[in-house]
Amino acid sequence: MTTSSPGLRRRSPRRTLRRALVLGLVLVTASTATSAPASATGPSRHGTQDLGRNVTVFDPSMPVTEIQATLDATHARQVGNEMGTDRYAYLFKPGTYGSAEQPLQIKVGYYTEVSGLGASPTDVVINGKVEVYNRCLEGGGTGNCIALVNFWRTLSNLSINIIATGQDGCRASANFWAVSQAVSLRRLNIGGGGLSLMDYCTAGPQYASGGFIADSRLPATTNGSQQQWLTRNSEVASWSNAVWNQVFAGVVGAPDDAEFPNPPYTTLESTPLSREKPYLFVDASGKYQVRVPAVRRDTRGITWGDGITPGRTIPLRDFFVAKPSDSVHVINRELARGRHLLLTPGVYDVARSIEVKRPDTVVLGIGHATLTAVNGATPLDVAGVPGVVVAGVTVDAGLRESPVLLRVGDRHGRDHSTPANPITLSDVYFRVGGPHIGKTHIALEVNSDHVLIDHTWVWRGDHGVEGFTEGVNGDTDRWRTNTGRYGAVINGDHVTATGLFVEHFQRYNTVWNGEDGTTILYQNELPYDPPTQADWMNGDVEGWAGYKVGDRVKRHTLHGGGVYVFNQNNPTIHTENGFEVPETPGVKLHHIMTVNLSAGIIDHVVNGVGEAADTTRIGAPVYLTEYPAP
Repeated sequence: MTTSSPGLRRRSPRRTLRRALVLGLVLVTASTATSAPASATGPSRHGTQDLGRNVTVFDPSMPVTEIQATLDATHARQVGNEMGTDRYAYLFKPGTYGSAEQPLQIKVGYYTEVSGLGASPTDVVINGKVEVYNRCLEGGGTGNCIALVNFWRTLSNLSINIIATGQDGCRASANFWAVSQAVSLRRLNIGGGGLSLMDYCTAGPQYASGGFIADSRLPATTNGSQQQWLTRNSEVASWSNAVWNQVFAGVVGAPDDAEFPNPPYTTLESTPLSREKPYLFVDASGKYQVRVPAVRRDTRGITWGDGITPGRTIPLRDFFVAKPSDSVHVINRELARGRHLLLTPGVYDVARSIEVKRPDTVVLGIGHATLTAVNGATPLDVAGVPGVVVAGVTVDAGLRESPVLLRVGDRHGRDHSTPANPITLSDVYFRVGGPHIGKTHIALEVNSDHVLIDHTWVWRGDHGVEGFTEGVNGDTDRWRTNTGRYGAVINGDHVTATGLFVEHFQRYNTVWNGEDGTTILYQNELPYDPPTQADWMNGDVEGWAGYKVGDRVKRHTLHGGGVYVFNQNNPTIHTENGFEVPETPGVKLHHIMTVNLSAGIIDHVVNGVGEAADTTRIGAPVYLTEYPAP
């Protein structure tokens, strides 16, 4: 076992490794396999339902060797395919897979979903492991092993009985899930060993940068080098190690936060508003259904401990099961007829908006289905009507600037959403640049009242394959070509965000104009690439805050927020404040911080308060327990 400790507390900037990635990504993308495993095609693997060419449904009667070979082949294709177009979903029918003598050891690569098809997580049992390891990037060796770009993967709705038969001493010590943003763990029941959110078995530095767990029962969990993490409505046997920004909401067994920032835990006894992500399952008669969990308020713990998760069941026959070859015209026609929408794995080119207009419509993506804007379109437009749920969808900017990538409600239209049945976005991710140049004015715009954002990553890409030409002083050209001004703009009232990750936008990363907003865990990196201070000015103010609450807002609450700076392109650049809020008693920030990743300066944490996060304290956060101070 390596001598590196799970308790690493400092961070290596992602861009340090990303230079090494770009050449490798070009090669990987160019050689990406496009054919699916034999078991992924045709309706015979899905009963009477065709779920798409890159969906494989496993049955417990299948030999473990066959399942293992299929999963290993996909992992080999996807382990480095960060900017590729392949998308995969591996679904397990109810039953038990693997054994103590022959465990099923699954490794999960990019754009891969592994999910059970039971009504409860206990209906599918994996005897073995489901893991993500570090990527080792120094010339293919083991000198620079990290998880900072282990994005875009999903694990949900199953039990893992950890068995490490055949693994070496270090690998046998835990189930490793070394990831960063756009990765969710939901509806899991894990036992038989420990869970580690970092991979300490490879050569260092072993950094990881954030993730999300909900509605899960967890064993002893090592947070390790994870810089920020949200665990919501779960049970945990124990939690060790904290880095910068660890938040727990409604978690049985969560650590106490009385000594913040030593350690930097933020713990809410209950979650004020939650709705679990919809999930696909197979009923006792073998028919496919979608369970849509109910809205809950002021809750704690898992939803499935006493039986099926409360909510409603929709037969899959009521969904239009879309493929990437289906036109937006066809998708909109089916939505207008009152059908729900299941987006199967793949990349959908969207030249006009997919329009969700009817109350209680469910849009569910599997296998990281991706909508890419074409000709400046807004790929997804959701009306301000009650109960719409959008889940498991990634939205990519295109080559021509879009006004917005996902709009919820008309800015000047009527809003019919209700507090009893809020519009919900779960595991909805955004990317501006990466596999190609991307351009948008706003990524996510929420105009409706009563909206729940349950885990999102809104990312203006700081690395990628095309359009990232480096100038004399760094990424000068990218600042001009890969453009995204605002990440998340929240104009509606009574909007709640649980797990809001927004990074690298060129003005305010998040602007919150609505009243009675609540954020539980906010993570932000300011853009790496402004060429000069003049390019990073908000009028007479140096820089744009990472989190801005509108000047007229009277009531707003943030629990656990961090803004990070790494101005690699010009390390002399200043940002005056990490957070900027109106000075009024109803706007309250609880447990916030700024941190320097080795370049640039944030002068204050919030509104001129707090010491500078500068290069004299690299990796050492500046914390404020409360703002305004009590």
